[in-house]
Amino acid sequence: MAIFTLNGKSVFIDVEPETPLLWVLREQLGLTGTKYGCGIGACGACTVLFEGQAMRSCSLPVVAAEGRKIETIESLQKNGQLSQLQKAWIDHQVPQCGYCQSGMIVAATALLRNNSKPTDDEINASISNICRCGTFQEVRAAIRSVIGAGKS
Repeated sequence: MAIFTLNGKSVFIDVEPETPLLWVLREQLGLTGTKYGCGIGACGACTVLFEGQAMRSCSLPVVAAEGRKIETIESLQKNGQLSQLQKAWIDHQVPQCGYCQSGMIVAATALLRNNSKPTDDEINASISNICRCGTFQEVRAAIRSVIGAGKS
């Protein structure tokens, strides 16, 4: 059993405490934007914002979310409008297969919330998600465009 704030709303969920947060989000709460990739916290497809920090949800037990603030990719769109970063992802044609992209966008959101003018080295270090399509150049271009716009 866990009570936490998810995308701005209080959530009470009755599951085993060691259930990975990823499965609670996807299976119990129906938020499928957070993806399963590797199950060991390496690939980043399951990245969520945990108290504002990018964190892999596949290796995080739901009990760790107790009393915490969690945000998923679904929280970034406001009133039917994509965030500046989501728009930049489209404008720069970042996704190919798209599977890892929600995790990358969430990681990039955390970066820009904590550092409004990251260097390329800081972008590379914070976007540790694995993209098999290799769109990292487009990811950096999208983030740079948002930095230039001054918004995330």
